Amino acid sequence: MQFLKAYIRAIDALIEYSGRAVSWLALLLVLVVVYDVFTRYVLSASSVAVQELEWHIFSLLFLLAAAYTLKHNKHVRVDVFYTRMTGKKQALVNVIGGILFLVPFTLIVVFSSWSFVSSSFLILESSPDPGGLPYRYLLKAAIPVAFVLFLLQGVAEIFRSVLVIADKPST
Repeated sequence: MQFLKAYIRAIDALIEYSGRAVSWLALLLVLVVVYDVFTRYVLSASSVAVQELEWHIFSLLFLLAAAYTLKHNKHVRVDVFYTRMTGKKQALVNVIGGILFLVPFTLIVVFSSWSFVSSSFLILESSPDPGGLPYRYLLKAAIPVAFVLFLLQGVAEIFRSVLVIADKPST
């Protein structure tokens, strides 16, 4: 049980740190969008690079915040039956769902994205659009990184639920 608690503490700390760091991307995204709107509608100028930067930042924010969202139990879930369950039954649902769905799905994404990302690195992929951003391969590398973080947090949530079932809370 000590291993489970140590794992939960370590992963929670890692995800809390990464989530707080990634949250600054939301401010950056707002600033970039404001800049884009200002230049487009006030100055009648537009930039492909700025538009691509918007979706790059959004992609990173969405991908890298997933584990943080899971840690804080803010992910989407159908609560029709779940909210009416006792804590132990909720923990059991979390363990079963984590083992049957979360872990396999994240592993599939990590392994299937590997060739996609490595191909992008091999050709040093950049935007195909004139004036677009270089280094697209770095953006694609965020996919397996994000899903590894999501997997680590998912396993921590499974362990946390196992401790609830065993009446040994993690905190």
